[in-house]
Amino acid sequence: MSWRAGMLGVFLAAALLLPAALSVSRPAGAADPVVATDARLAGDGERTRLVVDLSRSVPLGAFTLADPYRVVVDIPDVVFALPDSAGQEGRGLVSAYRFGLFAPGKARIVMDVSAPVTIDKAFVLEAMDDQPARLVVDLVKTDRTTFLQSVAAPVRRAEEPEMPKVEVAEAGDTRPVVIIDPGHGGIDPGARNAALGISEKELMLAIGKQLHDRLEATGRYRALMTREKDTYVSLGQRVRFARENGARLFISLHADSLGSRDSDVRGATIYTLSDRASDAEAQRLADSENKSDMIAGLDLSEEPADVAGILFDLAQRETRNFSAHFARTLAGAVAGAARMHKSPLKSAGFKVLKAPDVPSVLFELGYISSAKDVGLMTSAEWQSNVTEAMVAAIDAYFAAQKPKDGAPGALPASLGGANGEPLASTRAEPAAIRP
Repeated sequence: MSWRAGMLGVFLAAALLLPAALSVSRPAGAADPVVATDARLAGDGERTRLVVDLSRSVPLGAFTLADPYRVVVDIPDVVFALPDSAGQEGRGLVSAYRFGLFAPGKARIVMDVSAPVTIDKAFVLEAMDDQPARLVVDLVKTDRTTFLQSVAAPVRRAEEPEMPKVEVAEAGDTRPVVIIDPGHGGIDPGARNAALGISEKELMLAIGKQLHDRLEATGRYRALMTREKDTYVSLGQRVRFARENGARLFISLHADSLGSRDSDVRGATIYTLSDRASDAEAQRLADSENKSDMIAGLDLSEEPADVAGILFDLAQRETRNFSAHFARTLAGAVAGAARMHKSPLKSAGFKVLKAPDVPSVLFELGYISSAKDVGLMTSAEWQSNVTEAMVAAIDAYFAAQKPKDGAPGALPASLGGANGEPLASTRAEPAAIRP
């Protein structure tokens, strides 16, 4: 049996079991979830309409965001049962749109628009006769001045979905905290292979859970995940989550895509943070990954500026050394379990790797655009072998960094404590960094 046939069987079985799973998990008496069954665009470069068919009507809120121009529609939790190609082709003023869970109980549609627009109408029609309920948003082209005057107050970062609640470590528990960060999620699907029905966000969550369980099973680490289900988490939240939980290692899991023209490119790559990209490919990937907050419809003007200062620079330089050490260790361990890219170690300015006191890597496990890589990454045997190799790399990394007296390194309060506040720059002397 080919891997394609095997994967098709897995997905068909999952599809058959999904309705039963939903009925079991839903509390007795709870209403059926609202389902979006179709979406379409109509209009031209002066006026464009988005229509989404729903199983029943829901309230909505809509607003615009600038730089880049976007229109955001917030609705209660909706199951999007739309075609894989939905949103990838634009029309009129809308160049593309995306949809998904933004936070528990809250779904979001984000439209990328090619020019400043005003929201002329935004409403939901009740179902009537043989017509389903329909969400309708009408956009009209305008000038930038009018657009900026009409921009609604965007969703602030204080209103972002909460991170998973983590139990405080028991007194005397000195196990290193390892953060597992499944890339993307919710409204941000990451890379997709429409032909195979595979999305980066779902695949990385599955592999991340396996790595989490393996680390916990050793008893040597506290493994925490930035997301445990298909929800959106901003890049800044991921970094703060690592710092607030005193992480000593951060691993962000991803799978790249180069499109059909480069479908023969394969292999795993490990990235670390740098001010200048190691090559054009690393820069392309960093630019793509750093767009996550824009994709989810966040106000980019709220992005905090990078902290500067002598102490900060010293801390981050030392942290980058630890990151590079782990990247080399990981590459060596995984090489026996997975096909590696011809240039497996690269670097670029990834926002998610910018914790100044937490060694961090971004691990691209393979290419979603490669049918052969997808076949491996969706294989239970491959996932088991790779996560086992990752645990071995983590063991080797901490064994090499462990002080002779057996005590873990400590981060001085001046570098920023567990609350994730910006680093102070009142002291010039170097400080110990958590390995």
